[in-house]
Amino acid sequence: MKTFSPKYQPNKNSKFVLDQRLINDTYFITNLSLCSVLLMNDSRYPWIIAVPRRNKIKEIYELKSTDQSLLLREINLLAKTIKSKFKSDKINIGAIGNIVPQLHIHIVGRKENDPAWPAPVWGFGTSLTYEKKNADNIITAFINEL
Repeated sequence: MKTFSPKYQPNKNSKFVLDQRLINDTYFITNLSLCSVLLMNDSRYPWIIAVPRRNKIKEIYELKSTDQSLLLREINLLAKTIKSKFKSDKINIGAIGNIVPQLHIHIVGRKENDPAWPAPVWGFGTSLTYEKKNADNIITAFINEL
């Protein structure tokens, strides 16, 4: 099985800068047309973060309209992937940005028996970090689906 780099590796030709807090809290999965796709390092939930590779953008409305449309398509693709791969009962999607102002969208698969249900996952309890093998398995599942 291929093992993946646990941290974001910027494209050498890109001037995009990912917030260090996102780098510290996630595993890098892949780049889509607009977004870098990251796995939140919390094994309690299938939790993906989509980050449009546009510097100095804090809000969705700040993106060009073509990027807004592409962002929605990529969020839908990631949500459908979480729903099908993890048999989630509900998908939570949010662009909060109170701690990390860089635009990033959380896409979280929820089950009625998960630790935080029905409350939001943000700030609930203590995260359980992935073992490297488990993170690799989830990353592989996403890459195979996307």
